[in-house]
Amino acid sequence: MKNLQKLSVLTLAAAALTACSPFSGNTGVDYKSAQRGNPLEVPPDLTRISNDGRYNIPGSASATAYDAQREAGQKSGATALQNVGDVQIKREGNQRWLVVARTPQQLWDPVKTFWEDNGFVLAMEDRRVGVMETDWAENRAKIPLDPIRRTIGKALDSLYSTGELDRYRTRLETNAAGGTNIYVSHRGMEEVLRGREKEQSTWAPRASDPALEDEMLRRLMMSLGVSKERADAMLSQDSASKGAQASNIAYSTNTGALQLNEDFDRAWRRVGLSLDRTGFTVEDRDRAAGTYYVRYVPYEAVKQEPPGFLGRLFGKKAPEAKPVRYRVVVQSQGATSVVGVLTESGQQANPTDRDRILKVLAEDLKRL
Repeated sequence: MKNLQKLSVLTLAAAALTACSPFSGNTGVDYKSAQRGNPLEVPPDLTRISNDGRYNIPGSASATAYDAQREAGQKSGATALQNVGDVQIKREGNQRWLVVARTPQQLWDPVKTFWEDNGFVLAMEDRRVGVMETDWAENRAKIPLDPIRRTIGKALDSLYSTGELDRYRTRLETNAAGGTNIYVSHRGMEEVLRGREKEQSTWAPRASDPALEDEMLRRLMMSLGVSKERADAMLSQDSASKGAQASNIAYSTNTGALQLNEDFDRAWRRVGLSLDRTGFTVEDRDRAAGTYYVRYVPYEAVKQEPPGFLGRLFGKKAPEAKPVRYRVVVQSQGATSVVGVLTESGQQANPTDRDRILKVLAEDLKRL
């Protein structure tokens, strides 16, 4: 009762304070106070790649500040480009990525530091493949900064929640010029209430957010030496320019493949980003062979009720879904490309699994 009375007094005090000052909301992106997601409650991908010391590169490389004047925008085909110093941003359709004139080895530590400085814990990092992924975290900036939270939120901030979690995957890939292409993809989960009285909750996937991907690319540019003003201008000019239009995508159950009306280079980039955004884990890739070696945990396999009170008390765990490995193959057919799915050993995949995977990719590719 005493605690309740104290809470009431604080609430009244908050109301009195805000009567003298205008209300100001909290907008933007802020993962500084994010809490790590509970891996028992958040579905895919439950299995993580373990770190391998064999691939650790001795030493570290810090981000170098570049203050060169912005060069005039260049275009290569239908690709829009803006750059400052050794950092460029490219765009094709709805897909953006950074091009940096440094090697993946030079960029690995600065990019890792960038995510940690933005309030994330890295759940997976693999230097060999050039992939790192954050743990699930909550964007606290989405919580309204009302009078009560502004006054006593520091002590009771855990009582506030957005009901959403975010995760980011970063892929560093060597380009033809010897520099690095940096791709950032977002995955989201949302809390869904169930039951007659909405007394139960579960996590379900929500659509990836291109705006969050753009914001993280903007922040990453600044981390790599681009000033805030120039990063804003580069992203703004890039948004105003016209990139390549989305290609036609045809899915055929007869051939068991996706038909993309685009050349191999663009198809390879887009399929790689789509794999990142749809829950696949790329364990290796061979661009010369057009092959992504992926691990996949279907959401249906992990959509399960958490253990009850007695189960948690006596250590009962929900059954873990075992990941399945596949090869996603991108093949060139002149001005077009074909995307197929093979088993881990290179054989034709089961039609049911193949069709499900290709449909997932096709839906996401339509948005890029």
